Amino acid sequence: MLQDVFVHPTAEVSRMANLGFGTKVWNHSQIREEAIIGRNCIIGKNVYIDSGVRIGNHVKIQNGVNVYRGVTVEDDVFLGPNMTFTNDLYPRAFNNQWRVTKTVIKKGASIGANATIVCGVCINEYSLVAAGSVVTKDVPPYTLVAGNPARIIGKVCKCGQPLNNHMDEYCCGK
Repeated sequence: MLQDVFVHPTAEVSRMANLGFGTKVWNHSQIREEAIIGRNCIIGKNVYIDSGVRIGNHVKIQNGVNVYRGVTVEDDVFLGPNMTFTNDLYPRAFNNQWRVTKTVIKKGASIGANATIVCGVCINEYSLVAAGSVVTKDVPPYTLVAGNPARIIGKVCKCGQPLNNHMDEYCCGK
């Protein structure tokens, strides 16, 4: 479970969580039971990862991020400072009919600081959510979205650089 990982002394990691080789968990973060975190991840300061969350390999989660039950984060994803996920479309303090709504962040996607991802969406491969955006519907692959609600404003390369109206197969220096 915690072999070959770094867990800051102030972090709280459940014995029933699974952290991959080379993962680092920083100050005051909490990782709940049955969370699975892949290899070589960075979990920043004051991060909360709920029970049952799945985090892929090489994921960087910046300070102050809340990853709630129902969220799956694939490999090579960046979650910017203080961005957050929701997991309830109709929140109430007490709701006997509450069900977790799933959200998926696909490989290589990046979500900017203070963005909010409303549950039930898929942020597709290598897409980029601008800082402060509120995502209420699926984001197509290699797409840049911004605003509240988030709207498509362009396309991005796998490396994150803006593209000019089409996918440039040579963008990443290939």
